[in-house]
Amino acid sequence: MKTYNYLLNTIESKGAAYLVLLDPDKISDAKLIPFIRHCEKSGADGFLIGGSLLINGDIDSFIEKIKIESSLPAIIFPGSINQISSIADAILFLSVISGRNAEHLIGKHVMASPIIKRAKVEPISTGYILIESGVTTTAVYMSGSLPVPRNKPEIAAATALAGEYLGMKLIYLEAGSGAQDSVPDEMVRAVSEECSVPVIVGGGIRDPQTARKKVENGASVIVTGNFFEDENNWYLIKDFANAVHLKLPVEV
Repeated sequence: MKTYNYLLNTIESKGAAYLVLLDPDKISDAKLIPFIRHCEKSGADGFLIGGSLLINGDIDSFIEKIKIESSLPAIIFPGSINQISSIADAILFLSVISGRNAEHLIGKHVMASPIIKRAKVEPISTGYILIESGVTTTAVYMSGSLPVPRNKPEIAAATALAGEYLGMKLIYLEAGSGAQDSVPDEMVRAVSEECSVPVIVGGGIRDPQTARKKVENGASVIVTGNFFEDENNWYLIKDFANAVHLKLPVEV
């Protein structure tokens, strides 16, 4: 559990961890290497790699480029069972516990687990909870499940606790790529207070102040993704890292 322990240690030492999501379909090779270098230099703690479809990207070569350029962990954030690579440091073994679609609760996992074992990539059991975000996100559409209503933090908290009791090591509150609204702070707080495992929050986080509020309300890991597909936003990565790392002095 090398990567999982790294996340726990980072959360303990920095107050929270900051991960940057990379979608092989949405970042060109020309931009990938300078972006990776910039993320590491700016204080990011690791990378999530994956996408809902992965139409054009080759995940093995994509991760290989990341591993060559960075010492940060490369963690697969899979959208399907073809997004598994032995080159990665770990894979989030996601179960969509907010939904009732059996394929995304356990079905796909039965097919993926032998592949993951053969690949010798570290699986991190993760309860994935989709949250209503103002739009129908790709994650909601592809999973065929309803998200938890934004005004029902108690449902999210009970769902997350059930995931923890089922043995999941992380809880991921997901507003979704391109979300209009991020996960409500009240919901982040309710889930974090109910659970003892780290809570990841992603989707719709477009400024450091929003990231900071998620951490102040109990989030242990913050994920940003498509916001940085625009190169004009890259300069903010250090500000995001500073906002997330509550226990560290602000770097300039």
